[in-house]
Amino acid sequence: MYRYFSLNAALRQRFGERVQKIPLDAGFDCPNRDGTLSREGCIFCNPSGSGSGMLRQGSDLRAQWAHWAGQQAKRYKAHLFIGYLQSYTNTYGPLERIADTLSQLENLPGLAALSIGTRPDCLDSAKLELIASQKEKLDLDEIFLELGLQTAHDDTLRHINRGHGVADFERAARQASDLGLNVVAHVIAGLPSPAGREGQKELLETVEFVNALPVRGIKFHNLYVCKGTRLAKLWKDGGYAPLTRDEYCQWLGEALMLLSPATVVHRLNGDPAQGELLTPDWAGEKREVHNALRSHLEQHDIWQGKRNGAPDGPPPHFSPDFRE
Repeated sequence: MYRYFSLNAALRQRFGERVQKIPLDAGFDCPNRDGTLSREGCIFCNPSGSGSGMLRQGSDLRAQWAHWAGQQAKRYKAHLFIGYLQSYTNTYGPLERIADTLSQLENLPGLAALSIGTRPDCLDSAKLELIASQKEKLDLDEIFLELGLQTAHDDTLRHINRGHGVADFERAARQASDLGLNVVAHVIAGLPSPAGREGQKELLETVEFVNALPVRGIKFHNLYVCKGTRLAKLWKDGGYAPLTRDEYCQWLGEALMLLSPATVVHRLNGDPAQGELLTPDWAGEKREVHNALRSHLEQHDIWQGKRNGAPDGPPPHFSPDFRE
């Protein structure tokens, strides 16, 4: 039984075969690091900005593509790929810089879709229109715009030094959707808050906020503590305790039941890079985490949308083999 609408299912239904994501480092910065908003960054953000660092190592976008596409083709027999501009904030800077970066993606072999990771406060009408125009220019089937929401609570966003508010996300999501972009929200469970730590209630309120917007995908992350972050100091000083695996499974199960069954789940948990994790240990055990999540959903008969539009069982479109 398929208990949620996974990205794998959505892609197989659309393309009829496996599609792999390729991370790309275009060398963008972040206004929360370069002094525009702050030099401290978000409290949880690792020094590499969740990127590969390959550009600094001398690999341009075409070289990165060749490297990762070759690996994915060999490992998964994949022929189609999503180019994922992942590192830092990929719409931060002048329009010309963004246009030049996108132009470097032309004629990449197997490029079927584009995914752009960014902040909602680093988008305006001109940038969104430029991004939307790439669907025809690059002959893409889809453009995903991955926006960091993290939480629907402004007090927590201020506490973690996020640098933008909930209203910024709503504005960007609506404008992007109006232009035909596939908006994906990033959400984090267990963030530090003025009260100590957000709870399940705050996570469910964030899911309800996402449900009310033209957001077509979501990434769930459990907050883990990385080396070199301000969260690491807070944890070492006894000011923060991460979720246990059981807590995260329970919270995520509740969140999935509340999530619209039409929303594609791009990710169920965070995945720390090798060598960066401080705590909790379970966050670095990807396979075990997936097994625990799967077991929890089965044990408690949980499926996405059970409390929001799909009370009678998982809809058929949760299956990768579904065809209308």
